[in-house]
Amino acid sequence: MLDVGTTEDGFARVAEPFRAELLAHCYRMLGSLDDAEDLVQETYLRAWRSFGAFEGRASVRTWLYRIATNVCLTALRGRGRRVLPSGLAPPSDDPAAAPGEAAGGGVAPADPGGPRGGGRIAGGGAAGADREPAVLPPRQRAVLILWDVLAFPAAEVAGMLGLTVAAVKSALQRARASLAEVAAPEEPAEPSAPEARALLEQYMAAFEKSDVALLERALRQDAALEVVGSPTWFAGRRTCLPFLESPAMIGKPGEWRMLPTTANDQPAAVTYRLTGGAHRAYGLAVLTVTPTGIAKITVFGEPSLVRRFGFPDVLPPRARSSAH
Repeated sequence: MLDVGTTEDGFARVAEPFRAELLAHCYRMLGSLDDAEDLVQETYLRAWRSFGAFEGRASVRTWLYRIATNVCLTALRGRGRRVLPSGLAPPSDDPAAAPGEAAGGGVAPADPGGPRGGGRIAGGGAAGADREPAVLPPRQRAVLILWDVLAFPAAEVAGMLGLTVAAVKSALQRARASLAEVAAPEEPAEPSAPEARALLEQYMAAFEKSDVALLERALRQDAALEVVGSPTWFAGRRTCLPFLESPAMIGKPGEWRMLPTTANDQPAAVTYRLTGGAHRAYGLAVLTVTPTGIAKITVFGEPSLVRRFGFPDVLPPRARSSAH
């Protein structure tokens, strides 16, 4: 057995150093920061309860990852998939159509992640596995993350999931093939890259000034727009722009105020809309940007996200410049 004792201090000493990376792992598995935080707590509770029987046959890190992975798989079996609108239906070709309510069938809206670690949940890994895990079935997702992102040996992955090494290799092959089918044709720019910052500023300015022409210049020809919580999404600038320039979206000059941030390693804008004489929290717009323009806009119309990202619910009025 592991010679650290079974006291609370002994458990904390060996287990706490892995909390941040376990949060990253649970976030990749679940696609929701709130759910990931809950499951990390569940992981530590289960680990504490079984700590006295831990024999040290595997490292503490491997032991904790095995518990966390199985906690995540159990959670995924008990709830619907978290997907974006593009995972529910084909794109709409009618920009005048208002976004409807999300369809049922056990499907929950996707989550934008959080602003931690400069926009990425601590412990980032391979771009494909970070950005597109939700397209994979849970067990393939677990294999991909444990093997490709975290570099656990195949035998350890098999032990964590109760599979044979051959089954793990087969699941990894299928996961990689699925990701290849949905991979972006152009690598997204890092949020700190000059072109990413410039496109985010252009996007925010377009909404604050109600400048459709400025927005058009920022979008790629094949740009997509998704409204989370709705089955409606649009593909192609010719369809996205008419939807965005409607009064319900871009509105009048001064109706929107936006502040820059990052969400899971992508540039994003915290959004406020003029309501009742003040700019109140509206939600978050996450951009997928490339060197040739904005490839995708994902809109999360959830005011509570604003506070999660460390911003106030209501913005103070802008200071007026005084004439001299």
